[in-house]
Amino acid sequence: MIDAVLLMRKVTSLREHLSRAVRRRSDEFSTLRDDIDRQDALSMSVLASIQDAVDIAFHLASAQGWSIPASYAESFEILAKHGVISADLVEPLISATALRNRIAHGYGSVDIERLWRELPSGLAALEGYAVAIATYVSVPKSGAPEK
Repeated sequence: MIDAVLLMRKVTSLREHLSRAVRRRSDEFSTLRDDIDRQDALSMSVLASIQDAVDIAFHLASAQGWSIPASYAESFEILAKHGVISADLVEPLISATALRNRIAHGYGSVDIERLWRELPSGLAALEGYAVAIATYVSVPKSGAPEK
């Protein structure tokens, strides 16, 4: 059984971090490039939003009894297979988890110019994911509202 309250808290957190990422990105690349503190803050917002998305996916997949994902990528594939998210969100979300791993574990360096350039589409995918999850959680299952 899904924990709708937990999921909506995660969706709220995801959206808060997305909002911070938008503010921290800046309209000019040079502003981000020249401010290491802004880069760190942006990276943290991105990491937190992606982690919230992963946490949601794992909770839903396991709580619904669909399976326990073997990877972050598989968690999003499972949600798409069961109609929770659209198939066109899967690849952007998988790409986001690769970025999350680079930020969290220091796999090489994060290319800040690439991050700045690609961030708007990645944030849009995460927002689309948040909307899909909120919609799924709010729709009654089996004729009864979720608690």
